[in-house]
Amino acid sequence: MTFRPPKGTDDILPPESLRWRRLLQIWDDITARYGYELVMTPIFENTEVFARAIGEATEVVQKQMFTWEDKGGRSMTMRPESTAAVVRAYLNAGRRGIFKGAHSGPMFRYEQPQAGRRRQFFQVSAEYLGTDSPEADVEVIELGHRYYSEVGIDGVEVQLNSIGDSESRAAYRQVLAEYLEPKRAELCEDCQKRMDQNPLRVLDCKVDGPKLTNAPAPVDHLNTESAEHFDAVKAGMERAGIGYIDDPRLVRGLDYYTKTVFEYTVPTYDAAQSSLGGGGRYDGLAEQLGGPTVPAVGFSLGLDRIVLALGDADEEPALDVFVVVAGDRTNALGAMRLLRQRGLRVDSLPAPASVKAQFKAADRRNAAAVLVVGEGLADGAMTVRRLSDGHEETMTLEEVAAWVTS
Repeated sequence: MTFRPPKGTDDILPPESLRWRRLLQIWDDITARYGYELVMTPIFENTEVFARAIGEATEVVQKQMFTWEDKGGRSMTMRPESTAAVVRAYLNAGRRGIFKGAHSGPMFRYEQPQAGRRRQFFQVSAEYLGTDSPEADVEVIELGHRYYSEVGIDGVEVQLNSIGDSESRAAYRQVLAEYLEPKRAELCEDCQKRMDQNPLRVLDCKVDGPKLTNAPAPVDHLNTESAEHFDAVKAGMERAGIGYIDDPRLVRGLDYYTKTVFEYTVPTYDAAQSSLGGGGRYDGLAEQLGGPTVPAVGFSLGLDRIVLALGDADEEPALDVFVVVAGDRTNALGAMRLLRQRGLRVDSLPAPASVKAQFKAADRRNAAAVLVVGEGLADGAMTVRRLSDGHEETMTLEEVAAWVTS
């Protein structure tokens, strides 16, 4: 009997996993450069964390969460997103003031599986807590945009909007409700319920949202403070050299958002895959989770979508050096050990294996170079071959690391 992974989940093995490793390495590097420290939270939380944060009227809470009752009678949920969990951890640790955190890991939503939309999916996220400065909004947006550039995705656009602070949203909800009421009978059953809970969710509906092209826009109902904040964000984007597109209908799918909301899209992709990630400001989330007021902004990016977007793009070699043993294996093992100490990625086939078989293995492993270790190691001479063009040189082991990295 052969077991398959559960519906909507995937096994990720080499060579595909090599790309995932590279994406996560770039993520760790770029977030460290921007001053975001590693945050790790449980894969499951008390259900109330997500119900309070995301919103009872959202599709995520109503239909997509994996929820169960544990042996103590407590309702638990596999995390459908990471922001609520990070803020919960921040509050639980008694943190105050500025905090910049980077998070990565699997999320879980009960959805109809398709390309780029899985029941277990992987996200990276950045959260900037403790300031309401528009500079934080710009930095967060820039960080995500820079990440896409460094992983090799071109043509990413930033869709930008503001849904205002709590005062602005209350006023807008009233205007939107008045607009929607005459159309109630035309809306789907879910949206008829959302109208009474949070009418903004109607705009986010995949069925009814596209029909409401004449709906009032949140940005047209901002109070002075929210409007000034949004203007400052756009000015900061221009100074940072990041182009953006005003999208007055963008509201995002979670209730905790306030003021700035944004999405990263690639217009040339299929509509279902065009959104690669997004985020926004969530100044009231900490209070919803029982804490003090903590202004904050952040985003989440889907690595599954990024892998799809990269397509068949050329990958960097999986190994720096593959060692081919043509003599004493003891010498080869010593060479491998030294090269690894120099920071190179090195591997070989276990004995016994012919030289021909070892070269084939080097090709399969996508190595950048092959180091042939033979009897000549005693006088310090060995052959290094670059696999991309077959160029060979003879050198000492101490010279190999510098040659390969150059």
